[in-house]
Amino acid sequence: MQHYYFFLLLFFLLKAQPGLLAQDRVTGRNFATRAEVIGQNGMVCTSHPLATQIGVDILKKGGTAIDAAIAANAALGLMEPTGCGIGGDLFAIVWDAKTQKLYGLNGSGRSPKSLTLAYFQEKKMEKIPALGPLPVSVPGCVDGWFSLHGRFGRLKMSEILAPAIQYAEQGFPVTELIAYYLSRSVPALAQQFPNVKETYTIDGKVPAKGDIFKNPALANTYRQLAQKGRDLFYNGEIARQIAAFIQSQGGFLNYDDLASHQSEWVEPVSTTYRGYQVWELPPMGRALPPCKCLTSWKPTICKNLALAVPSIFTISPRPKNWFLKTGPATMPIWPLHKCP
Repeated sequence: MQHYYFFLLLFFLLKAQPGLLAQDRVTGRNFATRAEVIGQNGMVCTSHPLATQIGVDILKKGGTAIDAAIAANAALGLMEPTGCGIGGDLFAIVWDAKTQKLYGLNGSGRSPKSLTLAYFQEKKMEKIPALGPLPVSVPGCVDGWFSLHGRFGRLKMSEILAPAIQYAEQGFPVTELIAYYLSRSVPALAQQFPNVKETYTIDGKVPAKGDIFKNPALANTYRQLAQKGRDLFYNGEIARQIAAFIQSQGGFLNYDDLASHQSEWVEPVSTTYRGYQVWELPPMGRALPPCKCLTSWKPTICKNLALAVPSIFTISPRPKNWFLKTGPATMPIWPLHKCP
């Protein structure tokens, strides 16, 4: 009974003092834990302080927002390998003040041409596995970098990638959250796949919070990309190494898949919600669920969507298996009537 009165008293105190909900703030909205960040010349926001600092430094050198974004993204691939990296894809929506236009880039890679739906059906597999060589598609990140840089960049790629290269060679302190994720994933993955232990451990031990972690192999890859460009990754020696490794693990990705990859400039789609224009990338991006959710909350037609949908994707007629077909690639997507 005493606990009941305690929580009841606490409830009334919070109701009487809205500022308490804001923790250490003395002004502003009572649900906020921090004030807005306000600047005049530029702003960078990432999930890692060092990556944010790198982006700001690039802006101070005269780089564009895209230059800063690429530099920060390269740093995150090093400092937060649990979340992103050049083995993944890239999506971007860019507002260009000069042309007063919004640009969309689909930097996602297609699945291997030789990997078909029939393969999974023959193996009686109902879904693509989360780990291993089968879910590996063409990594589109690097081509996305160079596509964005070619249209909106100003500094040389050697300048943009230099900070990430330096941290990869000299090391950086591992953050608490990344140390936690590494401790959960590296031991298990190291037993299943080669190079994990060599790359993501320090003297055989998973990096702990504050340990100085280095990745000289990634530094070497970044340096080669800065010097020789994206073709090295998709048409050169790196492409051959990627294809050889994936196939040695039982995967389907080959050199031709990498060599034929190209990012696609797309028209973003939008809808209006409470007076705000909300923009998303069309498929392969996840524009449909948020647009549908917003339009279901307020009956507003999603602009450009009617034109974009039929020309970009088709949905298989099977009611329990929804697939998005992009040329030779086939992958599952959310049914239109379900909004995750």
